[in-house]
Amino acid sequence: MMLVDDQYEIDILVQGYPGKSVCHGGLGWSTIVLLRGHNRVALIDAGGFGMRHLLINRLKEHGLSPTDVTDLILSHSHYDHSVNWPLFRHANIHIGRAEVEWALKEPWGETMVPEIYVERLADWPTLKRHEPGAEILPHITAHLAPGHTPGGLVYVLAGSDRDIIFTGDAAKNRAEMMSGTVTAAVDHEAGKQTVKMIWSLWRQRTGSLLVPGHDAPMVLENGTPRYLGQHDVRLQAWLNEDLEQVTIFRLDPAHAEPPSGA
Repeated sequence: MMLVDDQYEIDILVQGYPGKSVCHGGLGWSTIVLLRGHNRVALIDAGGFGMRHLLINRLKEHGLSPTDVTDLILSHSHYDHSVNWPLFRHANIHIGRAEVEWALKEPWGETMVPEIYVERLADWPTLKRHEPGAEILPHITAHLAPGHTPGGLVYVLAGSDRDIIFTGDAAKNRAEMMSGTVTAAVDHEAGKQTVKMIWSLWRQRTGSLLVPGHDAPMVLENGTPRYLGQHDVRLQAWLNEDLEQVTIFRLDPAHAEPPSGA
């Protein structure tokens, strides 16, 4: 999906999904965004291990390789958003200063922080540690968004006619925005305040877009978030007697069961 903006050419390389496995833990299916403009080729977040080949192929579809990326902008330190930074080790890697300091102190083996990868990133020569309010790239500003993690950042791209707000996991999906509450947060009260802050940013300019960390992009329509495009989520499984027989499971809303209790 391409998002139209006068400052950057913006493509959703991987669209996040607002779900988790009942039996196998978190899916880690996060959003990865490509921005091209102002002589920069930037990614917002880099996904988890399972996305490596997908990410390389999606870049190739846009005529790019990982070495063409000049900037990797990380929303926070969790594995499903940050662990692929070595693909872009030559690039400027941007993250909140407070996020790195917090992640380095997290107990090993107990959280979503990829311990060894964060430890190595902290000393990497191209790492840029940012304070809230910093202009990361031209027209892209960082906003502190505590809750999911203490030092996560929301990034706002200021276009001529509207803004595009990249929330990472500060607001993972439409349900968090609509309910005003958050899940999987180190500080739920701070997370609620961050959602209010994101709403304030979103309402500042008519037509502004919201790109969550685990959902499809959205625009406000009569004050209510409306998806741009459709969820396309399919699983393929080998459940038969040979590899030629592939079973496809669709997880998009049109094929979902009604909500529990409905």
